[in-house]
Amino acid sequence: MIRVLVADDHAAVRAGVVLILEGQSDIAVVGEVCDGEAAVRAAVELRPDVVIMDIRMPRLDGISATRELAGITDVLILTTFDLDEYVFGALRAGAAGFLLKNADADTLIQAVRLVARGDGLISPSVTRRLISAFARTSEPETRDLGVLTPREREVLGCVTRGMSNAEIARALDMSEATAKTHVSRVLGKLGLRSRVQAAILYVGAQEWSRGDGRGRPRRWPSDPMG
Repeated sequence: MIRVLVADDHAAVRAGVVLILEGQSDIAVVGEVCDGEAAVRAAVELRPDVVIMDIRMPRLDGISATRELAGITDVLILTTFDLDEYVFGALRAGAAGFLLKNADADTLIQAVRLVARGDGLISPSVTRRLISAFARTSEPETRDLGVLTPREREVLGCVTRGMSNAEIARALDMSEATAKTHVSRVLGKLGLRSRVQAAILYVGAQEWSRGDGRGRPRRWPSDPMG
């Protein structure tokens, strides 16, 4: 059973999300909260598998709450804005996924399942725009993809295409456990918290390299939240 906590300051949104998820036999909503501070407290107490987190909430925003929950639970960002400036901070904070609130019910359900089993995702409709926005940020810090082995680079490429551990295993002819281990090593070597961060780093690095033609180092952009 996947245990989910819903954090959103709009009661109607919470009710809609709960209604969608409670109809699934493998998902249980263990709590609802209306601000970031309450989300952190509830997550520490209830230990859900996934927290569905809004970004703009009172008392403590979703980015700060996500950062505080690193290592405690996985966070799926659910926001109204398809290029919200706060999303960048959320990804830096370690959010495992990012969806728009206009996603259909099946997409939300699948997102919860993916995040719960250790896979990450980002809404396909905003992926390219997010990467482009990252590429425009100034003073990025260096993250060298050269530390990865050829096999780990293959795995990272699969992660970038949104593939789950099972799909990576099939594509690269390895066990799912081995695929999961490779993903963990990639994140560890790059100092990242989530597959979403890794995917954006990888694609963004390629864009920066193509952008100046001088072999600039592969980098991860600065957090616009400071």
